[in-house]
Amino acid sequence: MTGNLSASSNDTKAPVFASAAGEYFSRYILEMQHSTGLHDLGYIKWDMALCLLAVYLICYFSMWKGISTSGKYKVHHSILKDAILTSLINSCTSFIAGFVIFSVLGYMAHISGVPINEVAVEGPGLVFIVYPAAIATMPGSIFWSLIFFMMLLTLGLDSSFGGSEAIITALSDEFPLIGNNREIFIACLFSLYFVVGLASCAQGGFYFFHLLDKYAAGYSILIAVLFESIAVSWIYGKRCFIFSPSFHYSIGCLISPIFQFIIVYGLTTYEPLSYESYVYPQWANVLGVVIASSSVIMIPGMAVYQMIITPGTFINLTNTLLTPWRDHQTVLARSLSLNGGITSDPAQIRLTSPEASDEV
Repeated sequence: MTGNLSASSNDTKAPVFASAAGEYFSRYILEMQHSTGLHDLGYIKWDMALCLLAVYLICYFSMWKGISTSGKYKVHHSILKDAILTSLINSCTSFIAGFVIFSVLGYMAHISGVPINEVAVEGPGLVFIVYPAAIATMPGSIFWSLIFFMMLLTLGLDSSFGGSEAIITALSDEFPLIGNNREIFIACLFSLYFVVGLASCAQGGFYFFHLLDKYAAGYSILIAVLFESIAVSWIYGKRCFIFSPSFHYSIGCLISPIFQFIIVYGLTTYEPLSYESYVYPQWANVLGVVIASSSVIMIPGMAVYQMIITPGTFINLTNTLLTPWRDHQTVLARSLSLNGGITSDPAQIRLTSPEASDEV
């Protein structure tokens, strides 16, 4: 690496040098030297805040009109092949990216003359320190730098599109008022994103970002996916899928134990959060657990709510809630046809609550 800008030493430790890329990122871009931790965020860096505003403006004007401006949607198009193809491409891309990452790390360890475990970092350090330092030594470094950071921008925008569209679609389907005022709702949603993101634009904002990165996007996703696999396999039912029951059962038996092992292993190896020499206080770890639980708590919370509002004994309401909605509609349509001579398509019947089914 080029340039050693700072060093610190004492009587018992050898000097620790920082790379030029590391110094530039932490001291000039983030200005972390003006913050002592999560409790001392400092003032907001308005250059970063304006960049954050520009990103959310791009997201807003890309999504405010819905799917008609962000892509073409075919009503009668089967998504099975697209889903399988997307999953395979995503997995292969991650596999190939692993070779790229460790090739870069090995190259940086070679030219720096240090072991690879001293070069290997995760998160923003890998993206904004190791990769730029490696690209700077390549022929045509300016071109590759532009391509690299353009890729990061488009990757971030795509991730924001997917996550935000899931929220918008779910709330629009549940509350028609939101769907009828899509532009206003999306403006409010991205305004909320921007206000929350301002904490990451402060001088100590990286400590806040690191907290969210470790807690908000970790176990909560694994637990949510575990419950999704349980709901799809044993509640929605394997007979609703195009795959054979034996194939689906074997996949379920393989995936669920993997999720359980990852969750249990992660919980048993849990350590308080830290970043380099800074150890997060206990209240910060509690805050991280609360943030992680905020998305997962809705799963048992909604289950308890549905059990409260569903009439019948415990066994009856459990059977009712564990039966797919379409099966309820099929039984109701047959009952209406037999009793009153009414014929209906169960796909077109929608009951708003269990009480509505009793009234009908």
